[in-house]
Amino acid sequence: MPSVRVTMAVRSGREEGAMSAATKTMTALTFGALVVTSAYTVALGSNGWLWFGWVVLGMLTIGTAAADT
Repeated sequence: MPSVRVTMAVRSGREEGAMSAATKTMTALTFGALVVTSAYTVALGSNGWLWFGWVVLGMLTIGTAAADT
């Protein structure tokens, strides 16, 4: 009779594909920074460094979300 091997997966306490709290917070801050950057641009004119900073923050957020899965 062939033997059956049963393997149990260790769960990390959260569902597959769910974002961690840190990633959710970073995502919320990124969208908040987008709103602030847009409001600054409308009120006072465009600032290239402000947009560059937002793009870097967005890329870091995407990287964090990708590493979190």
